Amino acid sequence: MVVRITLKDVARASGVSPTTVSFVLNNTPGQTIPELTRQRVRQSATELGYLPHSIARALREGRSRVVLLTTGRWRGGQSLDSFIAGVSGELRARGHNLVVHYGEQSDESLAELLEAVSPRAVLDLAGADLGQEGSDWTDGLAPATATQLRHLVDRGHTAIALALPSGDYGALVEIRLSQSQRAAEALGIPPVTPVVVGQSRAEAREAMRWLRHEHPGITAVAGFDDDTALLAMGALADAGVAIPETMAVIGFDDARHGAIWTPALTSVHIDAEAYGRRAACAALGIEPEEWTGDPSYIVLREST
Repeated sequence: MVVRITLKDVARASGVSPTTVSFVLNNTPGQTIPELTRQRVRQSATELGYLPHSIARALREGRSRVVLLTTGRWRGGQSLDSFIAGVSGELRARGHNLVVHYGEQSDESLAELLEAVSPRAVLDLAGADLGQEGSDWTDGLAPATATQLRHLVDRGHTAIALALPSGDYGALVEIRLSQSQRAAEALGIPPVTPVVVGQSRAEAREAMRWLRHEHPGITAVAGFDDDTALLAMGALADAGVAIPETMAVIGFDDARHGAIWTPALTSVHIDAEAYGRRAACAALGIEPEEWTGDPSYIVLREST
């Protein structure tokens, strides 16, 4: 009986995770793995006699035409859909294919997926590639966040709340809050006041009640995304607060349902498709083209 050595065996022998083993043995671009760790993994694989399957061999020989995108905690929406479309379109134009894996997964299941698909590169929205500050995608949210606050300041608002969702959004909530505070400082206004609106109308009503009682000087709410902005708008409407006369509200993501709300939601449109194309180029080791348009801009409607 022949016992096949797996990624998990190599991981146990080298003292790292199966995902790290996969990244090392597949030479996955964009991973910040210390060289000593890489050497230890390769040595363990050699000593155990690990033999990757034929797809993995094709990857090392440069014939893999697949890029894997994992979304992690990122919620669906206009920007995510456009980002994926941009990645897929750019890859197809360059003779590659995209595989998308939605939702959270364990480290071992990710390693098994990597071994099965053996992608040329991995774009990880939940990890170091795209989900942390310092990447092209999340850095792209910084000017969009500044655009959101600047619009309110241009309309005379200097006391602004940032409506945030509840639930597990990974590092994205902290990133957006940090970017908002830096934007407020650059615009010369006081720090934004974070307020968690929750996931329901009842939670949002309580949050807006707290905000108006504790911070009566606030005249505008910037939403983490359009959903949180609409929750805030609904709660304010329930309390009889006039929008935008008493409280202005702006969203972030330009989702279709914001346009059909009453009053229609002003929002920030993000050229996520262009970011997707740039991410695809980075995955293939190709220098992306220069921006030809605005990465983000205001879609002006009735709520501001």
